Amino acid sequence: MKNFLAIDIGGTFVKYGVVSENAVISRINKVKTPESLQSLLDFIQHLSQSLSNISGIAVSCPGAVSDDGIIYGSSAVPYIHGPNMKQLIGEKTGLHVYLENDANCAGYAEIWDGNGKGKNDVLVMVIGTGIGGAIFKNGSLHKGANLHGGEFGYMLLTDSITNSDDVWSRLASTKALVKKVATLKQIDPYVLSGEQVFELAESGDVEVYKIVEDFYHLLAVGIYNLQYIYDPEVILIGGGISQRADLIEKINQKLDLIIGKIDLAKIKPSIATCKFAQHANLLGAVYGYLKSNEHRR
Repeated sequence: MKNFLAIDIGGTFVKYGVVSENAVISRINKVKTPESLQSLLDFIQHLSQSLSNISGIAVSCPGAVSDDGIIYGSSAVPYIHGPNMKQLIGEKTGLHVYLENDANCAGYAEIWDGNGKGKNDVLVMVIGTGIGGAIFKNGSLHKGANLHGGEFGYMLLTDSITNSDDVWSRLASTKALVKKVATLKQIDPYVLSGEQVFELAESGDVEVYKIVEDFYHLLAVGIYNLQYIYDPEVILIGGGISQRADLIEKINQKLDLIIGKIDLAKIKPSIATCKFAQHANLLGAVYGYLKSNEHRR
């Protein structure tokens, strides 16, 4: 049985664990994200040396990740963008390294042992500060010509376009929902959580209830578009919002209203929540490692 060191680099924490080739995860822990590239590399080196029988390192990270190990774009961990992270980690540890975008890793976890297992054509959406995701065709990840495959949050839903605030991520993410309610209540959005927004709506606050209903409608519009662009077997929804028991029911209600008005549309998207939550990136990174090894043989 082979085991792999899985690392998830985030803006606040670096999570890590040991994942077996049978998708069993153990020794999960996290540390505060190091403040420099050298500190991060030193940490990974120390971590890999503290573990025995590790066959390789699988890393989940933000940004557009090229196959050769360069992380393009920007994130809350700016020092990882630019250098060849795959090469640096490999030189530091002496182990083979696999590197992939975090949303793609979350998608890989679902394809490996989650609610996308056994399916060929799957979209995975991750809703949080934005709307990202992953595209799978015949069970393989599609990253696109510019490494932006699955960046659903860039989608535009209106012809009245003025600036970046018009993209789907800034209209229908959880962060966007909180921001709208905070503006309504004239409070700092950083003191308001998504859970509190839903509590306000459920307590009878009519104005917040309408904002929440609009949130579900905008999610449904985007999902409808994705269905007719790609026609997947299922669209899986992850992120903190996926923990709400009524999420799928509410989006389905909005999809029914949309499809009821468009008699051309005969296919209703099949939607479900992701199986994995907080450890999805660790699992998915290792599945990506295993898939990449298949191609190397």
